[in-house]
Amino acid sequence: MKKTNSCDTSGLIKAEHDAERIECQEAITAKLQERVKELTCLYGIAQIISEPDKSFKQKLMHILMILAPAWQYSSYASARIIIDGEAYQHPDFQEGMHRQVAPIYVTTKNRGIVEIHYKDGNFPPKRKIFLKEEQHLLNNIAVQIGLMIERKEAQEIKSELQDQLIRADRLSAIGQLAAGVAHELNEPLNTILGFAQLVVKTQGLPDTVKADLAKITDASLHARSIIRELLIFARQSPSPHSITTIRLNRIVEDELGLLESLCLKSYVEVKHILDPNVPEIVADKSKILQVIANLVVNALQSMPEGGVLTLKTSFDKDNVFLIVEDTGVGMSDELKRKIFIPFFTTKDVGQGTGLGLAVVHGIVSSHGGDITVESEVGKGSRFIIKLPRQQSPEREVTQDNASTK
Repeated sequence: MKKTNSCDTSGLIKAEHDAERIECQEAITAKLQERVKELTCLYGIAQIISEPDKSFKQKLMHILMILAPAWQYSSYASARIIIDGEAYQHPDFQEGMHRQVAPIYVTTKNRGIVEIHYKDGNFPPKRKIFLKEEQHLLNNIAVQIGLMIERKEAQEIKSELQDQLIRADRLSAIGQLAAGVAHELNEPLNTILGFAQLVVKTQGLPDTVKADLAKITDASLHARSIIRELLIFARQSPSPHSITTIRLNRIVEDELGLLESLCLKSYVEVKHILDPNVPEIVADKSKILQVIANLVVNALQSMPEGGVLTLKTSFDKDNVFLIVEDTGVGMSDELKRKIFIPFFTTKDVGQGTGLGLAVVHGIVSSHGGDITVESEVGKGSRFIIKLPRQQSPEREVTQDNASTK
């Protein structure tokens, strides 16, 4: 029997061990390289998110650029992020048969996905197409994007609240100033108007003098109407004695009846969609009438060539809603931010004081409500008024009676 050479056997065993060791080292090296790529990706995303001078879209596009290099077949990979139906994708993005996906959640709501695609074609995977660690990485990235969206929306809400506080302070200050100015101007203006009307009755006045006196009278009456609007703006809070239970649908119908001829002259079709089950509210009827009138007149002025004016009412468990919608010229985003500022107007001199919508805002706020506007240039505007539901004015009446005893 032929004996096996022990040196040959030991050599073979050593070679096998060396091959296993090399293979193991290569596997460890490959894993380390993947981990380094993943950590580099996460570090890059953290840096992008923390950059204050970049917009949300710019941040997403920069994140997309560093996603593909973190995957094992990076030369075949491309990335895409979809948020609220809007897609952001790598410049050379291509959908492929092989895809890895992670959902993007903001709080508990699914807002989109982040995904990696491998391009079809000469795709030569030697190992698993996607690694388990890559799915963990993608999930982590989705979480970071979700937190980025949450911070962005929280900042927008904070900015909006700050704007509202600034606007409220400004309205309050302007209201106090307007009341003071109106009272100071009212007396001398009435004197001017009274003497002009008295002088015009003098016998034998030349026609030129009469014409000048007529101009003085007209200018005084116009100034007095402006002062009246100033006083209305300054006294937006409803009087306790005028608070009562009212039906919003009835007020809308009454006001539309009064403004019907004006709408016809403006070639405006009027539609009303009133929910018959809208509950009663506690409010100052005259103030709510004023709100509707101002919004309707504003809508008519935005439709110089005619159009459609729609008034709607609805409600939920906490609020009653009034919507005034037109098909007019619409407004830009910059204009929407200014329309409730007193004395701001886009009308020509002598055609408006810029107090109409400021008065509306003040009246709605004084009733514990809120008014918002949606508009698009060339497509019209939509004013949405929200007023709190209340069952009866008994509490207010009781308080008034108690205070008078």
